[in-house]
Amino acid sequence: MTRILQAMAGAPVGGAEAFFTRLVPALARSGQAQLAVIRTHAPRQEVLQQAGVPTVALPFRGRPDFLTPWLFKKAARRYAPDIVLTWMNRATRAAPAGDWTLAARLGGYYDLKHYRRCDHLIGNTEDIRRYLLAKGWPEERAWYLPNFVDARRLPAADRAAHGTPADAPLLLCLGRLHRNKGFDVALAALAEVRAAYLWIAGIGPEEQALKATAERLGVAERVRFLGWRGDAPALLAAADVFVCSSRHEPLGNIVIEAWAHETPIAAVASQGPSQLIAHERTGLLSPVDDADGLAASIVRLLDDRTLADDLVGRGREAFEARYTEASVVAAYQDFFDRVKPGGASV
Repeated sequence: MTRILQAMAGAPVGGAEAFFTRLVPALARSGQAQLAVIRTHAPRQEVLQQAGVPTVALPFRGRPDFLTPWLFKKAARRYAPDIVLTWMNRATRAAPAGDWTLAARLGGYYDLKHYRRCDHLIGNTEDIRRYLLAKGWPEERAWYLPNFVDARRLPAADRAAHGTPADAPLLLCLGRLHRNKGFDVALAALAEVRAAYLWIAGIGPEEQALKATAERLGVAERVRFLGWRGDAPALLAAADVFVCSSRHEPLGNIVIEAWAHETPIAAVASQGPSQLIAHERTGLLSPVDDADGLAASIVRLLDDRTLADDLVGRGREAFEARYTEASVVAAYQDFFDRVKPGGASV
């Protein structure tokens, strides 16, 4: 059996980090032999160990860091993988050379200077793969492998627990509270959708600025900051419209999540959402940073339930066609078979 070492040195929370803790256990459930090497983070380690995945926690400090590469090399030699798959820059820099294939997964348009030692690169969107090719990466060593999302069905989150009337239109935003996510635009759109409430689930450096913006716009009484949540399916089940306001969103896992949970989407046309969403077919798109346009999309979805239901149905079809756990796990296993030493692509 092919032996995989996966390395993640990311932050405590984030999109790539969340997908890592979905993919590694999913591969384990399929019977894939793995070792996880992670930056020390007890909750992540617990998830992996509960999935039966042996895990090594390392410091992964900023430069200079001589200890982590040495410990990483020691763990790799002991495990003897066929493939070392790293996630993002820091884990890739620390990855040891060996008889294994070195591959890296990119969830954004990163500087390829960090990946020169890699044999193969994975983009989690087709556009990221095109970016790799435009930067001169060889076509036969550039891959597109999509993400899958948490498709569990959960009961809808309790509106009353968050001071939200049962009959009020409810909008939902998910993600890190960072300027890239455009939550200030979502707040400005809310100001034009008078009866609606907005839940924002996430943490990040913009929290206080966003709360001040909500006060300035006169919508603070209709906004709930929920913090970081691990129950996105329950939040989506409670929402009438999912709002993706991101100025910069390379993939848009959140779009796929909304499709999976049959919540209509009003999004802005940043990279990931515009690649995923067919306007007026699987969601509504408006220009980036256009609060009026976003508000108009939200109002259309609230007022026209036939349109909303049609978008939900086709979004669910798009999810089932490409983004289920089974299809993505199968794609990764095919990739492993191809790129391992002696594999079909070698």
